[in-house]
Amino acid sequence: MAEGLMKKLYGQRAYVQSAGVKNDMEIDGFSIAVCDELGVEISRHRSRSFEEMQEWGDDLSQFDLIVALSPASQRMALELTRHYHLDIEYWPILDPTGLGETRDAKLAAYRQARNQIRERMLARFGPSPEAGPG
Repeated sequence: MAEGLMKKLYGQRAYVQSAGVKNDMEIDGFSIAVCDELGVEISRHRSRSFEEMQEWGDDLSQFDLIVALSPASQRMALELTRHYHLDIEYWPILDPTGLGETRDAKLAAYRQARNQIRERMLARFGPSPEAGPG
């Protein structure tokens, strides 16, 4: 979700790659649905593990910033990059998985997480060029 939002808001201004502690983080239907509401298409996105990133040629030392959305990913990022000069920020975002009993309640939880991520991005990186003036 975060990678798709970042690309939608900031386009090619930055190289963005989603990574997780594990590589089994397939995009679920609720994430796809709430991102689609904002015109963000993420159905083909997949989060790689940090190890997969390195195997695919993404050198972690070439990144300027890692944003961790869970304590586990923050710990992993700190461990893997302890010899690199880059910033690691932890954004405490609601984990919507498992929340809500009905489809509407689940979508509401995913929208809340989506909106938290979007708000943190705008606060951290400034207004989106996609929004235009005013």
